[in-house]
Amino acid sequence: MRADHPIVGAWRLELDDACVEIYRIGRDGHARITSAEEVAEAEFQIDDEPGADGFYASVNRIVKDNGKRDCAGQVTQPGQAMPAFILFHPSGDQLLMCRDRNTRACIGPLVRIPTQDI
Repeated sequence: MRADHPIVGAWRLELDDACVEIYRIGRDGHARITSAEEVAEAEFQIDDEPGADGFYASVNRIVKDNGKRDCAGQVTQPGQAMPAFILFHPSGDQLLMCRDRNTRACIGPLVRIPTQDI
């Protein structure tokens, strides 16, 4: 991933049931994800540039998990790969994570957390 990639930083997702997920994605592609009681470490791969449709193809592979339940009540198993297509808002401060290269099945928006708030 390029060092100035727009995905680098921290992102907050507030879910309907008042549960919060935080994604911290570093320039080296390593990510730390917190979701309810879960704390996971992941390797995050994403295209350097979006496709013609504006979506970036990505894969988030969990490499370590504390074995506790996430916001969905699930326990994530290390080794699990989660492909997604990411679409950034023109401001760069929000994104959607979608199952396909369209916005019919997405989670979000995830909102960028200012660096000083991390």
